[in-house]
Amino acid sequence: MRARGWSDPMRLHVVNPNTTEAMTAKIATAARAVALLDTVIDARQPEMGPVSIEGFYDEAFAVPGMLGCIRDADRDGADAHIIACFDDTGLDAARAIAQAPVIGIAEAAFHTASLIAGRFAVVTTLSVFIVPIENNLRKYGLSDRCARVRAADVPGTGAGGAIKTPAPKSATKLVPLSALIARRPSCSAVPVWSILPLNSLTNSLPVVDGVTAAVTLAEALVRLGLKTSHLGAYSTPKPKPYSGLLAGFRP
Repeated sequence: MRARGWSDPMRLHVVNPNTTEAMTAKIATAARAVALLDTVIDARQPEMGPVSIEGFYDEAFAVPGMLGCIRDADRDGADAHIIACFDDTGLDAARAIAQAPVIGIAEAAFHTASLIAGRFAVVTTLSVFIVPIENNLRKYGLSDRCARVRAADVPGTGAGGAIKTPAPKSATKLVPLSALIARRPSCSAVPVWSILPLNSLTNSLPVVDGVTAAVTLAEALVRLGLKTSHLGAYSTPKPKPYSGLLAGFRP
């Protein structure tokens, strides 16, 4: 991680943990739409791993390549890292090895929603993501703030469950789901993971997009000069040999 002066551009590394370039491009577009004028968005995806992350098995094999991107971006002078998958793939491991702070888009969306609503509901694309999201909410201490995790089961999803069908067709599934959530008196905000203008789908609820929330929070951490504490849980891994295909990942 480079020493950064206040006049230097901020460099945010946004990593898509799967290997699909088209999804990385969409994530980069969403990130740049909200980034500060002097923020440089460096979007990457690993060279090895699954083309999409749809469950625990895919997630496990996405982590090594994603950590490689984190390592390389650190060396290139990233001021912060954003993991752009709604299950926050490899987030804890990334925080242990990265010199710059690391934010997951789901954690960013959940915390942002908790700042503007007493309780919130989470909308994801596929039902396979419900349990991982619920697990993360418990880990982040926010499960009591979440009214429910719902999946739209949108057809034609691609890498990481992100929507790749045209917006009007996908919206036919998301609008009724958003309306259903809006009728629940205990819910007053909706964090989502999708490359769709979901703010246009609900008139009564704030909608928090994971990528844009993470970019804004990452910029805040950099401006405040805050980094991950490497005491305790995120202690830097101790040097040791790694064998076989993972030899290049030794600490």
